[in-house]
Amino acid sequence: MSGDEIQAVQHRRKWFALAAAPVMLIWASLVSAVPTWEHPIEHLGLIAIMICVIGRAWCSLYIGGRKKAEIVRDGPYSLCRNPLYVFSFVGAFGVGAQTGSLAVGSAFAVAAWGLFRVVVAQEEAFLNGAFGSTYTAYRARTPRFLPDLRLWRDDPERTVRPLYFLRTVRDGLFFLVAIPVFEGLERLQQLGWLDPRLQLP
Repeated sequence: MSGDEIQAVQHRRKWFALAAAPVMLIWASLVSAVPTWEHPIEHLGLIAIMICVIGRAWCSLYIGGRKKAEIVRDGPYSLCRNPLYVFSFVGAFGVGAQTGSLAVGSAFAVAAWGLFRVVVAQEEAFLNGAFGSTYTAYRARTPRFLPDLRLWRDDPERTVRPLYFLRTVRDGLFFLVAIPVFEGLERLQQLGWLDPRLQLP
């Protein structure tokens, strides 16, 4: 798989995520939260979204513009091979949690994991072909998704590419759109314009 092909895979992933969003939104609109837990879970979701935005920006400081040129193995990439996606799972949970339901938040996170798992498999095939034994060694010692804090390593200096950093921050802020969207759905439910069919914790 070439660099252009992997770029095409990533573009398809973005379009698939955009296409899946309305389906997830419709499903979430049919769910109501248990009132006792609703606001604490929404607050937990907001924290998750902020962790996602900050974490993705942190990752971009290391990998921005380098993904197809070298194996990045320091900072967050020393803990797991795909920290950018891990923070996206956290953000997806936060988006779903804006319904006030842990179950919906978890479903959103699992859906994101399923989507990125396919993309990661294709990216790994590219990296293996492009970097051979260097990537094989990195892959052998570094988990795919679950961070291992014992593996932490970093360089004292890092060259940052602001364009990639700002682009990642911009993309991460899209997760915040969930807050007014789900508040709007909740209001429509209260007005009786939407009839939730399922109550989930």
